[in-house]
Amino acid sequence: MKRVVVSGTGGRLDVLIASDAISRSQAAKLIREGQVQVNGVVVTKPSFVPNIGDEVVLSVHEVADDAPKAEDLPISVIYEDEALAVINKPAGLVVHPGSGNERGTLVNALLHHMDSLSTAGGADRPGIVHRLDKDTSGLLLIAKQDAAHQALSKALAARQIKKHYLAVVAGQMKEDHGSYEGPIARSPRDRKKMAVVEGGRDALTRWHLLHQDARSALVLVELVTGRTHQIRVHFSHDHHPVLGDPLYGHKNMPKAPRLMLHAFALRFEHPISGQMMRFHQLPEEIFKVEMDERLRQLIGEE
Repeated sequence: MKRVVVSGTGGRLDVLIASDAISRSQAAKLIREGQVQVNGVVVTKPSFVPNIGDEVVLSVHEVADDAPKAEDLPISVIYEDEALAVINKPAGLVVHPGSGNERGTLVNALLHHMDSLSTAGGADRPGIVHRLDKDTSGLLLIAKQDAAHQALSKALAARQIKKHYLAVVAGQMKEDHGSYEGPIARSPRDRKKMAVVEGGRDALTRWHLLHQDARSALVLVELVTGRTHQIRVHFSHDHHPVLGDPLYGHKNMPKAPRLMLHAFALRFEHPISGQMMRFHQLPEEIFKVEMDERLRQLIGEE
């Protein structure tokens, strides 16, 4: 147990406790949990104002040196309650720390902005229920409580969480809708890539054509299973790689300023209230997509 002792300054208790390592929201959580004493008396109100010179003691469990640290990074919170949150992740942001990405990740930002995060997924991935690739933008579901995390993970495994993506892919689609069912595993030719491989894990991707250009197509994709790089692998295997994909694309496809893949819509049952939750977030203008009645119907909003 680590003890931090400070003196009252005449300001709020949560502001006094907050530091470079602890955000104000985290400080408020610690206070409500009874981990702060003022002159030897436990205080559970973050708004409490100690007198100047009062001894304020914060007692917290030691955090492993390799545990993710809170960082004041901007994030876009679409929805938040006591159990969960929905984030709009920008392209280029890594979801959680790992080799070569120890800082500057979404997890580091969440630790700063959220008053609590679940630990059911591991201490190195607080709150993370599912992931998006670094260069994929869009909606990401975050668990703030362990019970919510466990329920959402079960729903995800049971394919009860509906996820739709928008993608711009190379070439002309032969049909106005379709599906890919090729099993996915590590590529036997390139261990950095995934591929459609006999004996791989089952994978199902459904898609609808929204707009066709001479050399590319805008498609709405339903990710039924959640294999690594699934959308990118399935469309590339069918000779329609996602534009801007340096791993699965080819040099002759149209150029793009980024990976043209965006997690567009989420639909799931709230793990606590049982309410059906629906969210969608349009990508930036380069995708050239607008919300209309057909799109709402396809993602189950009508």
